[in-house]
Amino acid sequence: MKHTAEDLKIMQGWPLARKIQVTQTRIMEWYIRHGGAVAVSFSGGKDSTVLLDLARRCHPDIEAVFVDTGLEFPEIRTFALSKENVTRLTPDMNFREVLDVYGWCYPSKEVATAIYYTRQGSEWAPLRLQGLNRDGTPSRYRRTHYSQWAYLLDSPFKISAKCCGVMKERPLARYQRTSGKFPIIGTLADESQRRKQAWLQTGCNAFDAKQPLSKPLSFWTEQDILRYLRDFNIPYASVYGEIVEDEKGRLKTTGESRTGCVFCPIGAHRDKVNRFQRLKTTHPALYDYCIKTLGLGELLDYVGVKY
Repeated sequence: MKHTAEDLKIMQGWPLARKIQVTQTRIMEWYIRHGGAVAVSFSGGKDSTVLLDLARRCHPDIEAVFVDTGLEFPEIRTFALSKENVTRLTPDMNFREVLDVYGWCYPSKEVATAIYYTRQGSEWAPLRLQGLNRDGTPSRYRRTHYSQWAYLLDSPFKISAKCCGVMKERPLARYQRTSGKFPIIGTLADESQRRKQAWLQTGCNAFDAKQPLSKPLSFWTEQDILRYLRDFNIPYASVYGEIVEDEKGRLKTTGESRTGCVFCPIGAHRDKVNRFQRLKTTHPALYDYCIKTLGLGELLDYVGVKY
């Protein structure tokens, strides 16, 4: 089911009660369509925590699947594995091997992909770095966003967006093939242009996609996620701290606002205080391992990001 950007804007403006109702309807539709052969992709983060709670209020038997990559905050891993009916998956490569083969993902998945395939000799990738389509016409990839990173082509570092596919997506795909269960994931459309475009094309439930996927939280915002956790008193990973209101009445966390992979440098150049500066204080052993042992400090020095 295709949507427009205006549809998304309208749905994002719905009250939380309506969003809950529609999301649970989408979950039940997915469950019924696949005869209960579904599973929630559960990272232990706040978005997937909300998703799992909503799903199990509809169908308490729904399995959760956690990919133990070794890249999570320890609080996230402990929280995820503390839940009932959680299947633990592991990748077939560790992160150091991924770095040796594919390198770091920076500054974004889209730019890292363009850099990787330009170095591989692709014809489309250098055009994308210039903000152009294959035929040379201006693309939806803004030139000011991509061309500023072209200097990384000459950097001494391997760069690609392969890490997420190897560490997370591949174990989940393998699990889906062997279990026959169809995934439900907790992504939000406003997290990235890619996720927004995917939702516009298929809606929440991509029943007929090549790889069927349910994304029933797509039209939620981060404020909705935080409000749900707070108002319904849902337990969540301690690394986020407390949920409080700022001076403008918006909700925020006193700890991490986003978790994901501890060592991921995506977006570090945009933050006033980035995750590595916080990590140095909150998790010094992980900081030393990332910056020194894995060598991320060399990349951050090269791109001028403080840590």
